[in-house]
Amino acid sequence: MYSSVIVPLVYLLAAALFIFGLKNMSHPRTAVRGNLMGAMGMLIAVLVTVLDPERVQTYYFVLGGIVVGSVVGAVLALKIQMTAMPQLVGLFNGFGGGASVLVAGAELARTAGGQVNPYVMLTATALSGLIGAVTFWGSMVAFGKLQELQMFKKPFPIPAQQLINALLALVLLVTALAMVWGAGNYAVLCYILIVLLASVLGVFLVNPIGGADMPVVIALLNSYSGLAAAATGFVIDNNVLIIAGSLVGASGLILTKIMCKAMNRSLGNVLFGVLEAGSLAGSADEMYATVRSTSADDIAMLLDGAQRVVFVPGYGMAVAQAQHAVRDLGQLIEERGGVVEYAIHPVAGRMPGHMNVLLAEADVDYEQLKEMDEINPTMETVDVVIVLGANDVVNPLARTDPKSPIAGMPIIDVDKARTVIVVKRSLSPGFAGIPNPLFAMENTLMFFSDGQKAILDVVAAMKEL
Repeated sequence: MYSSVIVPLVYLLAAALFIFGLKNMSHPRTAVRGNLMGAMGMLIAVLVTVLDPERVQTYYFVLGGIVVGSVVGAVLALKIQMTAMPQLVGLFNGFGGGASVLVAGAELARTAGGQVNPYVMLTATALSGLIGAVTFWGSMVAFGKLQELQMFKKPFPIPAQQLINALLALVLLVTALAMVWGAGNYAVLCYILIVLLASVLGVFLVNPIGGADMPVVIALLNSYSGLAAAATGFVIDNNVLIIAGSLVGASGLILTKIMCKAMNRSLGNVLFGVLEAGSLAGSADEMYATVRSTSADDIAMLLDGAQRVVFVPGYGMAVAQAQHAVRDLGQLIEERGGVVEYAIHPVAGRMPGHMNVLLAEADVDYEQLKEMDEINPTMETVDVVIVLGANDVVNPLARTDPKSPIAGMPIIDVDKARTVIVVKRSLSPGFAGIPNPLFAMENTLMFFSDGQKAILDVVAAMKEL
């Protein structure tokens, strides 16, 4: 009765919690509740599975996994800085894919001793190994890029890489078909080959992708991990794993589509295209001839009389860990009667929602965070815009130069504000490798400094007024 009645009912409840959890996570006000609902759904699903005598005969490994996982999770939660969240998310995606590979492989090995496996089970096993291995190794490369490890700073050269990727995909398809039609130890050998080839493909797929496309890659790898989990659910005949994996896979694909739309690029272009310097790449010196710099005291005087101020955070804010200083400056402006908002571009930072996470950590009110489409129509009424570490997402060339590599990409129209303050260490280009005419516009002032130090200096100057 336990396995046939109670387990399916609890799985149904867990699935409902997953769905309502995702619904609640669609809005900042209910996101915490949604996260708790999803966690509760997974907790009861795990408990009812562990207590099923038909599935678990010994608890030694289960208890060991709980202890090890709890320790690792606690250490990561305490040690990882919010600025390193993209790397952590990349690792989570990879571990999810790796777990799918191991579980599917263990089940295949368990049933390989002379038993003829159903076609559905073998197909699911092949997919789990393929997608899971691509996810794991692709995520490890993404982690290396996000962590800026020396060996991943530049893509390692691979001649005719797209051709090699296509050949790998073809060989994987043939091997998967051979595995589905095989049985016993033959299927196990095919599975091992699939995992090895998919591991190479995962590295090759993510290797050439640049940092500007990391938000899309993170979202896509998250989807892959969900699809691998769903395939593993078919392998071990676990409905809640199929449902949870499908939800993660679908939501990841939707998020990937949103990120691509925000960049005005197709997924194929992100995965196989390469951003090249645009038509103005060689005229940076001429363009920046009229750049004007400013000081913390001058910025403080501007902000002291501003009625509406908008911060535009980018990856530079994350690197400088300036989110708390930005919050303090925002509070000072509000104390003097100004309205403060934060304009968030969908692909700012290194992962979806990166800026939202950092500002939430600094206790910035959710209501002050404005999406690009919401704030752009009123940008002309903004007194001062402070661009902190953002570059390509505020580059007017996206609107004016059809030959630019970011042509057509929706941007935050900061150039339409009355005054623009750009906080940046230098005039170096963004990930797209092109100059930014915003820096030299008549209404723009450059404040050359580290992000955190710059904002702290402005805070100090405002307190002295």
